[in-house]
Amino acid sequence: MPSPQQDKDVVTVDLGGREITVPKDGLYDRYRMDPDLDVIARDPRVSGVDFFRQLPKTKVDSPIGPTLTPNFYYTVSTARLTMLAPTRAIRTRLPGELAPLELAPGLGLVSVMFFRYDVCDIDFYTEAAVGIAVKPARHGRLGFFDLVSGLKNEHLHSYVLSLPVSTEIAQVRGHDGYGFPKWVTGLDVSIDANRTTARVANERGGVDLALSAPNPEQTAHPSGRRVGSLTSYTSVNGAWHSTLSQTNVLNAGSARGGSGIDLQVGEGRMADDLRSLKPKRTIRFDVMTEGQLALHMPVPASVPHRAK
Repeated sequence: MPSPQQDKDVVTVDLGGREITVPKDGLYDRYRMDPDLDVIARDPRVSGVDFFRQLPKTKVDSPIGPTLTPNFYYTVSTARLTMLAPTRAIRTRLPGELAPLELAPGLGLVSVMFFRYDVCDIDFYTEAAVGIAVKPARHGRLGFFDLVSGLKNEHLHSYVLSLPVSTEIAQVRGHDGYGFPKWVTGLDVSIDANRTTARVANERGGVDLALSAPNPEQTAHPSGRRVGSLTSYTSVNGAWHSTLSQTNVLNAGSARGGSGIDLQVGEGRMADDLRSLKPKRTIRFDVMTEGQLALHMPVPASVPHRAK
């Protein structure tokens, strides 16, 4: 049970018929997804809001009730390990409608990601993911553009196996509203100018996944100059949907290979998912020490059936 002091620091809100707690006077409590961008711009952690002024919000119906989309993330940092894995192992974890993106015959791409959202419409939280790079839905043969853009993390398409988060509102919105495999756990992510450290706890408080690595050299980008996209495929109420997220990259860098990277694969849901993909080696490490993100609500997607 929360302490009396904790009770004063949170408020209860209804989200799709579920009562959850959020920080009192936080962005969600104050604005309910309809922020005052002029106020956000005065937060010293936010470098600017021009990216969001170009993305007007729309009210939509969703499995969690009426909501505004997209969800704005004003200060974001991320780290991604991209690994080679056998296509045969990947296909055992992919629905038949999706096909893996292959670097070479028999070799696909999987990733482990860590996220830190310092300022966003649903307040601070952290997140981690194990995902598979897939071909765009309704795509025939693999195109060279898909492979190159996928490797650059500019226009990725993915299927996520596990996506733990650190807060209840992130779990309810992500699971009930988007169809992602989300659960709440202890999840610490620190991405500073020089180093990334992250730890995902399992049900017993031990290590599920953990990462420690020096960051690649960072390059600054003017707002709006480098905007990447990620399309994720999920099943919502038995129907395929695609979810678009757009990332405004402000400071980021990449390194080839896995030199200096310490990835601890412990025991838990994420560790099991990663092991099932049988990753061979890390080929790329991407870190964005500063960025912004717009996460759109899922929309129905036409996904053809493919035999595994």
